[in-house]
Amino acid sequence: MADLAIYYEHPTWFEHLFNALQRRGIEWSPLRIQDYILDPTELSAPAPVVFNRLAMSSYLRQAEHATYHALAAITHWELAGARVINGSAALHVDTSKSRQLSLIRSLGLAVPRTRAVHRREDVNIAAAEIGFPVIVKPNIGGSGSGVARYENAVQLDEELGSGRVSIGIDGVTLVQDYVPARDARVIRCETLNGRFLYAIALNGAGTTFDLCPADVCMVDKPTITIEAYQPPKEIVSAVEAIARAAHLDIGGIEYLIDDRDGTARFYDINALSNFVARPLDVLGWDPHEKLVDFLVDTMGKRRRAA
Repeated sequence: MADLAIYYEHPTWFEHLFNALQRRGIEWSPLRIQDYILDPTELSAPAPVVFNRLAMSSYLRQAEHATYHALAAITHWELAGARVINGSAALHVDTSKSRQLSLIRSLGLAVPRTRAVHRREDVNIAAAEIGFPVIVKPNIGGSGSGVARYENAVQLDEELGSGRVSIGIDGVTLVQDYVPARDARVIRCETLNGRFLYAIALNGAGTTFDLCPADVCMVDKPTITIEAYQPPKEIVSAVEAIARAAHLDIGGIEYLIDDRDGTARFYDINALSNFVARPLDVLGWDPHEKLVDFLVDTMGKRRRAA
């Protein structure tokens, strides 16, 4: 049995990682999420170290998505003694935008004004409390799916009546203040092992809610441009605090500057980081090498602890 198993669903997102592992001669076992059958009566794990690469957007690709099944499997492997990278604690945060905002606020950081509702009839009530324009988004989402902006109550009423307002797969929907991003820019900070790794600016916020920066995501977003970005020290400290509180071994944290008052508002924690497209062009270095270093170190620690 290899020391490392990679638990993933998307067929192409992790090719850069797989290639980096191959270059380093590291043996690993593929574990396709959609094909995995869990035996909860047999307390065992597929490898001493399991790297969880579940994407919250998996429900968009599969009608019978594995989001909750994956949480059960990951918890089982942890109980069996495996070290799961981005394990159940991180997945607990990743699977709820509402919990993400609660965690961020618990650290004293600013977020957009938000209400979480579980009944369709409460969406308009929440929007009236916040004030238009609002964003309505599913609690579990990915790649901007289901996120929509509404300018007024009449427009929202019409969409609610038509059934087109997206309700999350967990039955929870967020109604959020539409924050105008200064310079039409959002910042995505990547973290590894609780530390800031790099940041990128995604220019063109407002033209799309799908801000995934990876190669396969960028082909249909010609309005978005990406550049390396260095946040101020206080933002880096905040990002690292969020990563630690969310139990992220690897993950992206997004924020924007509210153009109305200059406040940095954090709004998303994403445990799936497949890194920026064309990293050598954008960053001048490849973050997959540091990720592989982390995997190798984690496997070494697990062997020594066995």
